[in-house]
Amino acid sequence: MSTLFAPIELGTLTLPNRIVIAPMCQYSAQDGNATSWHLMHLGQLALSGAGMLIIEATAVEAEGRISAQDLGLWSDENEQALASTLAQVRRHSAMPIAVQLAHAGRKASTVPPWLGGQLRPSGEGGWRTWAPSALPFTPGNEAPQALDAAGLVRIRQAFAAAAARAARIGIDAIEVHGAHGYLLHQFLSPLSNRRDDAYGGSLENRMRFPLEVFEAVRAAFPAGRPVGIRVSATDWVEDGWDIEQTLAFAAALKVRGCDFLDVSTGGLSPQQKISLSPGYQVPFAERLKRDVGMPTIAVGLITEARHAESIVASGQADMVALARGILYDPRWPWHAAAELGAQVDAPPQYWRCQPRELKALFRDARIS
Repeated sequence: MSTLFAPIELGTLTLPNRIVIAPMCQYSAQDGNATSWHLMHLGQLALSGAGMLIIEATAVEAEGRISAQDLGLWSDENEQALASTLAQVRRHSAMPIAVQLAHAGRKASTVPPWLGGQLRPSGEGGWRTWAPSALPFTPGNEAPQALDAAGLVRIRQAFAAAAARAARIGIDAIEVHGAHGYLLHQFLSPLSNRRDDAYGGSLENRMRFPLEVFEAVRAAFPAGRPVGIRVSATDWVEDGWDIEQTLAFAAALKVRGCDFLDVSTGGLSPQQKISLSPGYQVPFAERLKRDVGMPTIAVGLITEARHAESIVASGQADMVALARGILYDPRWPWHAAAELGAQVDAPPQYWRCQPRELKALFRDARIS
């Protein structure tokens, strides 16, 4: 029996297996609205046989977008567009669908990566960004505006409002984005948070706003539907955010009803030094799972089925998430199930493609 293909419960939600499709920005929205690209993108991934699909970083306010082409959930139009897309996808897939709610902070107002990904200044078609402190991500960039008390309230309420919208359109789970150098991570790290009020300085103070945001999202989303968070377990920079601080943050989240941790690293500083290798972030997920006792998702250069199986079978993490790997191979879960002797959900329109020796590979995924 493959552990990777065993079900797992998050709150009242049961995932059919431990393969998660990570949120991946598509830079293809219009004024925050999902487009035909999102229907194609999410539709194919929803037929992949994975256990859960997490929709890309979805901005809770317009100024919180990474780029002007980011998906959003701050307006009625955003909500209606995403609801329409999901309705089409769900006609053919019962896969649980989550959304990652996000605010980019000082890393907002950029151009899409295929155009260079650089900051677009407010005088050149971009906008002034927000952050805990007026420190730019890269020296020489336009400095962000430091959030005042009213700004903190506005963004906290924006997260809660987006969570309520997600609930109305039937989203199964929420992942709060607290990683990769975006706003909540900026509050956590002493490298980007130089405030001298109740939201800066000590670890307790730096955790305060991210915890307030999590509480607001949890309160706005139906009880039982899981709410988790993505964290960067380290900045990979000396004197920055690290695993020990992440452990304290995770313990505080657990008390507040957090259902899972999606464990990544880095993204806060261009000074980061990372040595890449398959599964290089897995030890952080393992430490958090062991010491905090919360379900964890491991990510980062996990591309082989047996590697993924070993991660969950050995207890290093409860789930694994795929990003670029599943874009390259949208049927990765099918191939992993074939290699590991497991079964995977698939629509009947595709049953005839099973190789002759794998006639038991597919389960009926028809919507009842």
